[in-house]
Amino acid sequence: MSDLSKQRTYALVGHGGCGKTSVAEMLLFNAGAVSRLGKIEEGTTALDYEPEEIKRRGSTQPGIAAFSVGKNSHFLIDTPGDGNFNGDLPYLLRAVDAVVFVVDAVDGVKPLTKKLWGEVAKLGLPTIFFINKMDRDRADFTMALNGIREKLGVKPYLQNIPIGEKENFKGLVNILENKAYLFDDKGGQTEGAIPADMLDEVAHLRDTTVEEIAVCDEELMERYLEGGELSMEEMQVAVRQAVICGQLYPVCTGAALKGMGGARLLAAVENYFPGPLDCCAGEKTVTSEDGTTRKVGPDEPVAAFVFKTLYDPFAGQLSMVRVLTGTLTPDAALQNVAKDVKERAGQILLPLGKETSISKEPMGPGSVVALAKLKDTATGDTLSDEKKPFVLAKPGLPAPMSSYALAPAEKGDEDKVFAAMAKLLGEDVTLTLSRDEETGDILISGMGQSHLETAVEKARRRFKVEPVLKAPKIPYRETFRGKVEVQGRHKKQTGGRGQFGDCFVRFEHRNRGEGYEYVDAIVGGAIPRQYIPAVDKGIQESAARGYLAGFPLVDFRATVFDGSFHTVDSSEMAFKIAGSLAFRAACEKLKMSLLEPIVTVTVSCPDENMGDIIGDLSSRRGKVLGSDSTGGITEIQAHVPMAEMQEYGKALSSMTGGQGAFTMVFSSYEECPPPIAEKVIADHKKKED
Repeated sequence: MSDLSKQRTYALVGHGGCGKTSVAEMLLFNAGAVSRLGKIEEGTTALDYEPEEIKRRGSTQPGIAAFSVGKNSHFLIDTPGDGNFNGDLPYLLRAVDAVVFVVDAVDGVKPLTKKLWGEVAKLGLPTIFFINKMDRDRADFTMALNGIREKLGVKPYLQNIPIGEKENFKGLVNILENKAYLFDDKGGQTEGAIPADMLDEVAHLRDTTVEEIAVCDEELMERYLEGGELSMEEMQVAVRQAVICGQLYPVCTGAALKGMGGARLLAAVENYFPGPLDCCAGEKTVTSEDGTTRKVGPDEPVAAFVFKTLYDPFAGQLSMVRVLTGTLTPDAALQNVAKDVKERAGQILLPLGKETSISKEPMGPGSVVALAKLKDTATGDTLSDEKKPFVLAKPGLPAPMSSYALAPAEKGDEDKVFAAMAKLLGEDVTLTLSRDEETGDILISGMGQSHLETAVEKARRRFKVEPVLKAPKIPYRETFRGKVEVQGRHKKQTGGRGQFGDCFVRFEHRNRGEGYEYVDAIVGGAIPRQYIPAVDKGIQESAARGYLAGFPLVDFRATVFDGSFHTVDSSEMAFKIAGSLAFRAACEKLKMSLLEPIVTVTVSCPDENMGDIIGDLSSRRGKVLGSDSTGGITEIQAHVPMAEMQEYGKALSSMTGGQGAFTMVFSSYEECPPPIAEKVIADHKKKED
């Protein structure tokens, strides 16, 4: 087992397009884990290897790498940045001890950056910021740094500053070391002199940096105030402790695509990130589902969290696990407590993108490894020692943002399509399959339209099926206004026993959201007790089928107050039909209306896009409830009809250049405008014909 004090387990986090996968490639190259720098544009990176990722030039699932830096073990998780594919980020962050947060030097902090930072900050994970793409046109280090400070609310600790920007970017200065590192065309670095025009700036920043470090340690602070010198070693130790405790957030910089800054970032990871046993104070522990804690240590009973399930064309299902505590050994007998099943670990595999190698030694706390062909274990499960069971509480996941109806390209293949899509659910916990009982549609739900389209592409490729996505039916509702008394009378005489049911029912509307109420007001035995529930059943079944356009009728009260019966011909079925006839008679007399579902939409966008967003929401019949701007990012909240939000994700991306993000939750039902209602009713009648 490697030296746990020098082991590092961390994730790369940042918005889509900021270059995380290139940063991962740069770190792997500098560590000697890959022989050349792969490029996303060429589909040659180690961690983006799925055909869908190569096609869209972006990550659709986390890339995982176990590698060594010298003799030290590193475990890296490259998380997707696109909001369509990072819904399981809470699971991925439970698998790491720290985060390299990547910020684009061109785009700076986007609304999605702020959302992602919220997930990292919530867990208090030690973080190094890496300002990437310093070689690009419009790169602006100061703008990106100010975004970290003002929009994310973080006080940055300047580890490195760039020498030049855009096409003139050629190196960086390490403030604390007071050294310059110059890059060559192949990403290599050499130590050099600090440019003369930067000497004063660096001297000032170093004074500030030393003071920031001293503030984090009482002993150093006293000596600093007394004018004493602080050694480099003392300051490095103080910085590491301050990073682990969330007091300092180092900022590094570079250009990952050219390999510039990789060695310095790797050094910062080694110097400042915690090992799996380190925490701010006291012994590190993990908390179980029932609130009990367990010490993290190699000699404790083993417990491992399954944070992701991936598919390998040769090995099949691979369960990616983080060893929480204890030591995982090959072929270990494990217990999945939540499902009350036993599993066997088999070989312990070390992943490097799509490649895996067999570990030659047991793996201790903090290790991220793959286990093949676990029978009953899924993402979110915990595997533990049979005699010392442990279950880590599952992190919460965001609600699905988009749903589509799933259908086969050819009739008769429904079961094949459903089975194929169901297999993907094991890999992606943010995908859900359900059946809409009202419409009969099979619904697939996920984090956005691109998410669902990618899932369908994957199913076609792997399982040779042809699923088709269709816009789901909007769950309209029907209702009426006013009050009416009607008779429902069913009489049918045949050669034998006849059918007779007769009821008088008062129908009246209720307030929105109050639902259906049935009142028994029969006196004097006008309808026998055993038949009164049948009237209710007939009304409810008819209401479920609707009257205007086949949608359930809601928010009304039905009071049965009179009727008659026949001692021989009356039955439950006869009174059920009578109740249904009464319902139809009421609908014919009362004013009917169609209700449409309204959702509460919260949109985050750059300030400059606010006008376009509000205008677009208004064009979708939305009612803007308010807006709030913080640090250049505006949050707009509005009520919008669900029917107008079917492909909003793509429209928002187009309006904001990919910088917008939104959430959507059901709010209420409101009366549908006549032109919309008429179209929905006409479409229903056309289908019936």
